[in-house]
Amino acid sequence: MDFTFTEEQQAAVEAARAVFSGVAPDSVPSPALTPGAVAEDIDRRLWGELASSDLLGLTLSEEYGGAGLDPVALFLVLRESAKVLARVPLLESCAVAMAVERYGESGLAAELLPRAARGELVLTAGANGRTGHDPAELAVTARPEGSPAAPSGWVLDGVQSAVPWAQVADRTAVPAHTGEGRAVLALVDPTRQGVTLADQVSTSGERLAEVRLDGVRVEARELIDAPGAWEWLRDLLTTGTCALALGLGERVLAMTAEYTGKREQFGFPVATFQAVAVQAADRYIDLRAMEVTLWQAAWRISTGAGGPLPAAGDIAVAKIWASDGVRRIVQTAQHLHGGFGADTDYPLHRFHAWAKQIELSLGPAAAHEEALGDLLAAHPLA
Repeated sequence: MDFTFTEEQQAAVEAARAVFSGVAPDSVPSPALTPGAVAEDIDRRLWGELASSDLLGLTLSEEYGGAGLDPVALFLVLRESAKVLARVPLLESCAVAMAVERYGESGLAAELLPRAARGELVLTAGANGRTGHDPAELAVTARPEGSPAAPSGWVLDGVQSAVPWAQVADRTAVPAHTGEGRAVLALVDPTRQGVTLADQVSTSGERLAEVRLDGVRVEARELIDAPGAWEWLRDLLTTGTCALALGLGERVLAMTAEYTGKREQFGFPVATFQAVAVQAADRYIDLRAMEVTLWQAAWRISTGAGGPLPAAGDIAVAKIWASDGVRRIVQTAQHLHGGFGADTDYPLHRFHAWAKQIELSLGPAAAHEEALGDLLAAHPLA
C-alpha cells in the first residue's frame, strides 16, 4: 500500500483546481429557499471546461481520447469538485465510461467513450434500486429475446429511483437481474420507448429522477453481462462518493477555521478558546480517518491487490468514516459558526445540505459495520 501520488495524478489535481477555481458554491438559488430543484440542467459551462482540460477522459485509455490514469486520479479530482459543490455528474459519467471500457463490447465502447471524453455525451447510473434499501440490481428484471445462449436483445422492466441528472443524460447505466439471478448492466437511452422519467429532488436541491422501465428493449451489445461488471461499477460509485465527502469536509473545516480565527469574543478570536479548539481538532481527526480509509479502498480498487479481506471490507470501512465523519464535520461547523452558519447569504448551509445528501447516499454507518462484521465472520483473520 503506497499513498504517494504519481506526477500524473498530481497534475490532474492541479488541472482540476484551475478549472474549479472559477466555480462559486452559491451560483444557483439556495436549496433552503427553492421548492424544487435549484437548477434544471447541469453546469454546462463547467462541463465544457472539464472536457477542454481532458478531465472527463482522465481514466479512459488513449484509444478513446483519454489519459489512461487509474481510478485514484478520478477520486482526487472528485475531492476537488466537492470543495465548490460542482453541479456536474463527474462521478457517474466517468465511472460508467470506465465500466464500459473494462467490461463492455468493443463496438459500444468505440461508439460512446470518445464522445464521453469530449463532453458530448453525458452518462449516469441508477444505483439505488426502488427504495435505496435493497440491492439495486433486484429492482429491474432483464429478459433475453431469442436464444437465451445468444440473445438478439433484452427486455427490461422495473424502477430505479434517485438517478442523478437522468433527465439530461444521454445514457443511463441500469443494473438488473436475469432469470438465473445474474447481475447485468444495461445502457439505456432515455428516449427509448417504455422509459418514463419522474422528477425527484435531492436533499441538496439537485435534480434526480425515478426511471421507470416498462418493456424497454435494448440491443444485445447494450447490455453488459460480464461477471462482476455491476459490482465493480457499484464499488467505484461508492468510493467516489467517499471522495466527495472528504473534499466537502476539508472545505467546511477550512471555512470554520477562517471564521473562528476572525470572530472575536471578549477581545480574543474564538479559535483560541479551548472548547472551540478541541471540537475543531476532533473534526480534523475525522478528516484524516476519512482520508486514509478512502485511499485504502481506492488502492484496492485501482490495483486489484489482495488482502486479508475482500476489497468490499475496505470499502465498508471507508463508508463508515465518510458517512459519520462528514455529518460530524458539518454539525460542528454549524455550531461554531453560530447563527451565521444558518444565514442563506453564506454558503455553509449549502455544504450542510450536500453533506446530508452524501450521508444518505452512503447509508448509515451501522449498516456498513454489520456488513464488515459479516465479512470478518466469512474471512477469519489469522
